[in-house]
Amino acid sequence: MIEAHLDKAKGPVATLLIQNGTLRVGDVLVAGSSLGKVRAMVDDRGHRVQVASPSFAVEVLGLSDVPAAGDEFEVFQDEKDARAVASDRADEQRQSRLLAAMSSRRVSLNTLSAKAQEGELKELNLVLKADVQGSVEAILGALRQLPQGEVQVRVLFSAPGEISETDVDLAAASDAVIIGFNTTLATGARQAADRAGVDVRDYNIIYKLLDDVQGAMEGLLEPEMVEEALGQVEVRAVFPVGRGAVAGCYVLSGKIIRNCKVRVRRGDKLLHEGNLDSLKRMKEDAREVNAGYECGIGLDNFSAWELGDVIEAYRMISKRRTLAK
Repeated sequence: MIEAHLDKAKGPVATLLIQNGTLRVGDVLVAGSSLGKVRAMVDDRGHRVQVASPSFAVEVLGLSDVPAAGDEFEVFQDEKDARAVASDRADEQRQSRLLAAMSSRRVSLNTLSAKAQEGELKELNLVLKADVQGSVEAILGALRQLPQGEVQVRVLFSAPGEISETDVDLAAASDAVIIGFNTTLATGARQAADRAGVDVRDYNIIYKLLDDVQGAMEGLLEPEMVEEALGQVEVRAVFPVGRGAVAGCYVLSGKIIRNCKVRVRRGDKLLHEGNLDSLKRMKEDAREVNAGYECGIGLDNFSAWELGDVIEAYRMISKRRTLAK
């Protein structure tokens, strides 16, 4: 097998180099785990031929799936024997893929140590199928260029050809998403994906594929908490209350909100950080007070107010992170 690809009009197409014997139109053959009956052969000059002899390279139509480049092919007299061989090889490939996927997910002390040092490491598992090997290699190269610090993209299996039930089984066992590029789903694959809850995405533009993968990776990032400034308030009077004191204030800019976070500054010194526990306007509890208005502020853990102290009001909000950060 020299090369193989999926043609949307012709189906699986394989270029075979005959090593011994002859290959004829109508022969039953097995290439890797792909079964087929030679429907047509085309030589290197584009002419249809009926027979190919040793050392000839021909393009063959009629395979059930796209075999891998380098797979050897055999011709069988009995289609039943050929089907049995193809089925056995498909089962072997399926089991080896599943075992590889599961073994790669095993956690060792080394991986635990690395995760402890780097923070929680998350993975986006993919199964990639495309029309030709060149597309597979181009997409794999582009995926490797995505930033992969806290979230890594892992391609469990990649090959040219249709999306098969075996691909669905692998994706289901590995919590993976199936990515198809200029390809189709084999008979039964869509139903299998629906039953297993496997997400199958089909693309014909590589940039859209990469954008979606990056978006999925960013969705796995923990959101970061960022500070949002609300306003500044100046202390203009101090009123003793019990063992503490309440600050009579004027909102210089923005606004102040009940239960927001505050910093109390005196000149360049930071005196206190905490939560705003009491906010009043005209002796009544207030939800918020805007710039240009007076208010009364009380903090449970701070009461050493002085005239001219400045209160910075802020809150922490959740912000979605991107891979670039």
